[in-house]
Parts: sequence; structure tokens; C-alpha cells
Amino acid sequence: MEASSRHDTALTDMVTAVAGLTCGDPVELIDQLTELERLKNAAAAAQARLTVELRQVREAEARATGRNVKRVAASVAGEVGLARHESPHRASSLVGLAGVLATEMPHTMKAFIAGDVSEWRVTILARETACLSRADRAHVDAELGPRLRELSTRQVAAEARKLAYQLDPHSVVERIGKAEADRNVTIRPAPDCMTRVSALLPAADGVAAYAALTSAADTARATGDQRSRNQIMADALIARITGQEEAGQVDVEIQLVITDEALLGDSDTPARLNDYGPIPARIARRLAADAINTERAWIRRFYVRPADGQLVAMESTRRHFPKAMKTFIKTRDDHCRTPWCDAPIRHTDHITPVHAGGPTSLANGQGICEQCNQLKEHPGWRHIASPDGTITIRTPTPQPTTRPTPRVAAHPIPGRFQIRQACGLRVD
Repeated sequence: MEASSRHDTALTDMVTAVAGLTCGDPVELIDQLTELERLKNAAAAAQARLTVELRQVREAEARATGRNVKRVAASVAGEVGLARHESPHRASSLVGLAGVLATEMPHTMKAFIAGDVSEWRVTILARETACLSRADRAHVDAELGPRLRELSTRQVAAEARKLAYQLDPHSVVERIGKAEADRNVTIRPAPDCMTRVSALLPAADGVAAYAALTSAADTARATGDQRSRNQIMADALIARITGQEEAGQVDVEIQLVITDEALLGDSDTPARLNDYGPIPARIARRLAADAINTERAWIRRFYVRPADGQLVAMESTRRHFPKAMKTFIKTRDDHCRTPWCDAPIRHTDHITPVHAGGPTSLANGQGICEQCNQLKEHPGWRHIASPDGTITIRTPTPQPTTRPTPRVAAHPIPGRFQIRQACGLRVD
């Protein structure tokens, strides 16, 4: 306990010292920036070494108790994610990277520990050599590891790919074939009520799609279209994907969560567009008006507690969550309830399992992603629901992590409103 206390004190002193760095001399400022970058890289390398040590400890515990050692990696990734405030998916990559650096890439690890290279660049080098045999990867490591300090991010990727193809062209081509199977489309929020839809495609398909959009833009501009080239390409993409000139003409469901004051009055309480996040009340009212004018909207009312903005509860005697309750939980939680995991909700989960006496209720329900749902079934993992809506996550490491129930609506101004309600507006 004393050692832990001394460690915390030393770390606090270090953080305080770094936070207080300042100097008016430009030369010293640049020197400090350089040294802080090295310190940041070296700290990331130390995290990698500690991650490997943690995995070794957990694997030894699994062998001693006769458990499956192969399942340890996922549990360790969960612990690392909570410790580093990262999602389980990102933590899984960090655990894998740490293992590769420790066992297969000593030259890269040496540069990493010295602070000469960032975590992202060693990740790129490990990723680009993942298809190689251990011997070939060691060759690339010996070739590029000592040079990493002088290479840019693009150069690291290019040099690694070139060496990998020279050493084992068959494996590189086979990896490309496997990568095509991972093609996908993703969506992420962007600033100013915009969203970014990205497609990971085979190179030829991606180039062909982009060329078709640029050709459409050039043709439109040549005929006098006053929109910018980028605007035309974006509009053409929507038209070609949906089959309509405007996305609003397509029968899909868009869920907008908004307070009644914001929808029907002039309140500035932000609304929430499901699968996107908060949007200004004025934008939400415009979306609602557009939907209502075309008779393509209906309202589902969810009442919230004035004190904390949380939705009121409902219960079921069934083992599985009814459809309405699933909708309620997804609306409330918005994304995976695991701390620092922003993944979309895939499962409606019992916090306390049914076999352990957990009820099918909103208080015992949470929206969670598939990976986190599987993770909580590992030995030593347990989610505990509190009456106030807080979820406590216990891992094989004793320190608990907590997360409160999300507030759907903002706190009301004291004395202004007696009743608040969140209106779930669905455009379909």
C-alpha cells in the first residue's frame, strides 16, 4: 500500500511539473516540445510493456485454474481499455500490438522505448508486416527499426509494404484478397450537424466510384450548374445510393429525441438525433417540420424525471426485453454503456443476468455492443446496477469503474417547468 501511495505521489508530481512547463525563449520552447514528444512516446512504450506483463499474469492465473488461456486476451483488453479510457475494440488492438513488439520486433520496440517513434507509427509497421512469417517480419524490423526516427508516417507504411512484398509477395497478395472481404460502410458524427459516411472498398471499386462522381460533377458544371463541384458530388452520391433526388424522399426511420418545450416552443434545449448525437433545437425543429409537412412523422412520448432528466421505468415479466422496452433503452443509452466505448448498441442486456435473479426492467437493462456483452461473461467480470441508475463494472483487477444512466433531456431550470417530456420523433 505504501509503494502504491509513493507511486501515486511521484506521478502527481510529474504531471504537475509537465503542466507547469513554460519559457519565453523560442529555442527552449522548441526543445521542450521535442522532449515532451519523446516523453509521450516513451510513456506509450511503457504502457505496452505493462500490458504484456498484465497478460502474462492473467495467463498464468488461467493455467493455474484450468481455464482456457486463449480467452484471456479479450479480458485483458477490457481491463486495458478501462485503464486507458479506450474502447474494448481499440484496446484489443493495443494488446495485440504490445505482444507483437515484445516478441517479434525488438528493434522497433527499442526505438519506441527510447521515445524516437510514436505509438501510431509502430502500429503501422506492425500492421503492414502482419501477413509475414516471423522470420520475414524480423527482417523488416531489423531493416526499419533503427531508421524509424527519420521516417514520416507515410514513409513507414510505404517502406514496410515494399519490403513485405519483396520478402513474400504471395502472402501480401493473399492478404489483399482477405482485406476485400472486410469491405464495409461506416458512419460517424462530424461538426456542425454534419455526418461522415465512409466506405472501405477494394482499390479499383473505390477509384471507379470516385471517378463516376467527379464525372457527374464536371458534366453538371459544364451545363451551368451553380453548385460547387464538391456539393454536386455529395448530392450525386445521395441520389445514386437512395434512388431519389433527395434523401428525405426515401422511406427510412430517423429517430429524433427532443423535449416538448424545444419541439413546440422556443426552448434551446439540445435535441438528440439517434446514431448521431446532440443537435441544436432549431435544427431539430426544422427536421420535425419537414417531416410533419410531408405527413411522414409521428411522436412517441417518454416522460423524464425533472430532478435528473432520466426516463421513467417500465418492467416486464418476460425473460427477453419486449420490443418497446428495447426501443426505450436504445433511446436512453444512445450507444454502448461501457465507459469509453462509443460503439453502436447491438444487444439489450440484463445488467444482472436472469439466471442470477435479474429482472427484465429498465433499471436492469442496458444497451451494449456485442464485444462488451461477451466481455462481461469472462471470469472476474461483473456489472452491478445501482438504484440511482449507476452501473459499476468490476474486473479481475479490484478497482471498480462506474457509469451513470445517461440523461435524455437537460436538467430543467428550477421552478420553471413542473413536467418535462422527451418526445421521440420518428420520421418514416
